[in-house]
Amino acid sequence: MDRGNGKMMGSSRGFILAMLLAIIVVMGILLTAALPTMKAEVQRDQEAELIYRGEAIVAGIKAYRAKTGAYPLNLEDLTKLRPPVLRKVYTDPMTESGEWDLITAVQPGASGDTTGLPIVGVRSRCQLDSYRIYQNKTLISDWVFSSAGNLLGTPGSNVPAAAAGLLQGTTGSGTTTPGGEPRKPDSTTPTPTP
Repeated sequence: MDRGNGKMMGSSRGFILAMLLAIIVVMGILLTAALPTMKAEVQRDQEAELIYRGEAIVAGIKAYRAKTGAYPLNLEDLTKLRPPVLRKVYTDPMTESGEWDLITAVQPGASGDTTGLPIVGVRSRCQLDSYRIYQNKTLISDWVFSSAGNLLGTPGSNVPAAAAGLLQGTTGSGTTTPGGEPRKPDSTTPTPTP
């Protein structure tokens, strides 16, 4: 009878080994299916961090301009001011190098070198599509973090033409409001005659 129990024990060992192998294969398939979800979650976290850092840099640039009357010439200037307007110079979380694409108040020359030009904002160099929509943009490198949204010609300026005073009749006693809507005549505004 001992031999019978030995054969029974050997066959149950094979069954346990086969079951363990099947469990490992199923776990591998589940992990492979979960990998894209994990990558997406990491990118979503990086995008949230990018927005936080970009907006912190913009707040620092605005505070720097309020204190000094000028834009910084490099991001390190934001930490050198006493008290500092930015705790530390944040890196771009979406790229390995961590370097930002700097937005300057004036266009760089033909070489594209922005050294010594006043910095009004930053943008990521990452060319990935985003999971979020920020500023109505889905390409991460199109997300502009600019403190000079009211300067015309500055990349990232989201000022409509009417608000910038570019439409006919938006200044003085014109016939439209800054929003482009018809102005209601009142007793103090003369009605233009054709």
